[in-house]
Amino acid sequence: MDALQPRRALVLLSGGQDSATCLAWALARYAHVETIGFDYGQRHRVELDCRTRLREGMAALQPSWTERLGEDHLLTVDVLGQLGGTAMTENVAIAMQADGLPNTFVPGRNLLFFTLAAALAYRRDLEVLVGGMSQTDYSGYPDCRDNTLKALQVALSLGVERPLTLETPLMWLDKARTWELAWQLGGTALVELVRTDSHTCYLGLRGPGHLHAWGHGCGSCPACELRAQGHARWLAAQAAHQGMPQA
Repeated sequence: MDALQPRRALVLLSGGQDSATCLAWALARYAHVETIGFDYGQRHRVELDCRTRLREGMAALQPSWTERLGEDHLLTVDVLGQLGGTAMTENVAIAMQADGLPNTFVPGRNLLFFTLAAALAYRRDLEVLVGGMSQTDYSGYPDCRDNTLKALQVALSLGVERPLTLETPLMWLDKARTWELAWQLGGTALVELVRTDSHTCYLGLRGPGHLHAWGHGCGSCPACELRAQGHARWLAAQAAHQGMPQA
């Protein structure tokens, strides 16, 4: 793990697996870390309820993380819901669109989130914005691509007249390697925290009847399928590395 940096970071914490892993990554790297979440009328709003538990659970894992974890911020951006037309904000079946993108794509969502995060960072004297976007294991969202976010970093830095760094530690990791990163950062305790206290299912299904080896969810939406497949690959890799027979 790289040496601790004195910079101040703001993590986009949705309550999902990827953003939770990014929070741990930031706490292991930066001297001060704050979090920001967005209520945009998402169907799986239950993810927002996970944010507090994730923050508390993560702070409890290491004394140094407790010291570094700063304030949380939750913004309401229901304008995205007003635009409509997506399976993330309306009760419609998940399907592919004519343009080749799934209807879970919320146009402009990550662009807006980072813009608002940059505005908050300006007010809070934060220098690094951290997001869980990836174009390795993803649904094809154009605002998750590395080129999009590199361009956005330039625009935001110019727009607030301060050098901002957009960090995306999962950009080139598939879900198996995302599980591995969590394990490297916090061992079994962090993996279990992410498994039980984060939420990634698009349908918002959660509870004892929906808790799997890889976490809560319906098990059939694209987000659940990616998470389950990645978890299985990660367990297989760990077993192979340890010379253990696979279950």
